[in-house]
Amino acid sequence: MCGILGVVLADQSKVVAPELFDGSLFLQHRGQDAAGIATCGPGGRLYQCKGNGMARDVFTQARMSGLVGSMGIAHLRYPTAGSSANSEAQPFYVNSPYGICMSHNGNLVNTMSLRRYLDEDVHRHINTDSDSELLLNIFAAELEKYNKYRVNNDDIFCALEGVYKRCRGGYACVGMLAGYGLFGFRDPNGIRPLLFGERVNDDGTMDYMLASESVVLKAHRFQNIRDILPGQAVIIPKTCGSSPPEFRQVVPIEAYKPDLFEYVYFARADSVLDGISVYHTRLLMGIKLAENIKKQIDLDEIDVVVSVPDTARTCALECANHLNKPYREGFVKNRYVGRTFIMPNQKERVSSVRRKLNPMNSEFKDKRVLIVDDSIVRGTTSKEIVNMAKESGAAKVYFASAAPAIRFNHIYGIDLADTKQLVAYNRTVEEITAELGCDRVIYQSLDDLIDCCKTDIISEFEVGVFTGNYVTGVEDVYLQELERCRALNNSNKGEAKAEVDIGLYNSADY
Repeated sequence: MCGILGVVLADQSKVVAPELFDGSLFLQHRGQDAAGIATCGPGGRLYQCKGNGMARDVFTQARMSGLVGSMGIAHLRYPTAGSSANSEAQPFYVNSPYGICMSHNGNLVNTMSLRRYLDEDVHRHINTDSDSELLLNIFAAELEKYNKYRVNNDDIFCALEGVYKRCRGGYACVGMLAGYGLFGFRDPNGIRPLLFGERVNDDGTMDYMLASESVVLKAHRFQNIRDILPGQAVIIPKTCGSSPPEFRQVVPIEAYKPDLFEYVYFARADSVLDGISVYHTRLLMGIKLAENIKKQIDLDEIDVVVSVPDTARTCALECANHLNKPYREGFVKNRYVGRTFIMPNQKERVSSVRRKLNPMNSEFKDKRVLIVDDSIVRGTTSKEIVNMAKESGAAKVYFASAAPAIRFNHIYGIDLADTKQLVAYNRTVEEITAELGCDRVIYQSLDDLIDCCKTDIISEFEVGVFTGNYVTGVEDVYLQELERCRALNNSNKGEAKAEVDIGLYNSADY
């Protein structure tokens, strides 16, 4: 899970970097490990600013002053099994052919074969562990086949067709071709989200934006917002004031199965993805969860409903309403601590829970409390929350999850954990209850969760994290490779990670 963004301004005398920075703040929840912006100046020269940390820390005024140009792309990184190295911050850049930058959200699951192909067949050097660099070089290799002085839209779409044929997984990408324009594309199953919007200027010209979530487009007054369809791509020329974007269905839609976890946790509540309101799905999750709770617990055993802030609040409020029980804010969140399971290692997650949440004793003392969270992953956060509730004097603690039990790895862009680290892995609900130390764990059923999200157009979702059945099929080899990468990174026996990459920087002190 990462945040990606691209903007083309019709007025080529304007600077796009401030808008990319502001848009990055709206996507910060999708990745807090690293941030980057790349822009293209009038003469086709590329500029970039990127590094580890939050957007507000990476994009200082001094660094931003060197980002000239009216079009650009941005990226907010959440690290997967590869690395948290500064050199793997995006966007990535290759100088040949033509100069290409790319921001990628997702994971490729055939990375081993892609590395072999790039090395043995097209002789392109890969300098990091990131599959985003693989994807960029696959696209560059496909575009290079045309061996032309200048490319056109047909060449780019054909190169993307080659990407679709070679790359397997869940991905949404925005790219920039130096001096030419932006392009965006989405995997044939629509696993990762990507949206497009347009903004009318006072002189009638149009600006365009590509983004991971609709909230960015709406905040920047973009209209006619649409989802890039699975297998679809769009090219936005730098002269967008006179030349409109071109959309093309590059490959057929294999399936239309967005990642169900986007609606449970990742996306902001005020976003609409694939025509589905995240907020309304979470309201329905609260109702469905309440119905499940009624079947498992005597309601006289519940005095109060408490949410784990912030993602679970909408679900918890509706659950409390449906149970006719009082809702209380039992935990106060320190908003200057990042999302705990986005922390790159287990030790950081454990130490972050109590820095992140502080219980209010008055809302727990001598009460039988139902705590509602969006999901239970490793159990680290949940176990600490249960402990804090008990330390605050709770008579009983019930723990409810808006998502079903997570028993399998998420392979399309979210490094939840090694499967064996998941608290639900190979455990019954009773065993999970004992592990968390609460009086009972209640999970949402998968059928109910799907009912909360489906529409007339989309009735199926990527649910491999709950079932182990992935959209792209059996991925045992990839899962083994993930475990190998994690083991190498944890043991520090893998190759040393570069402090910075070898791309272009706009600041000498970087």
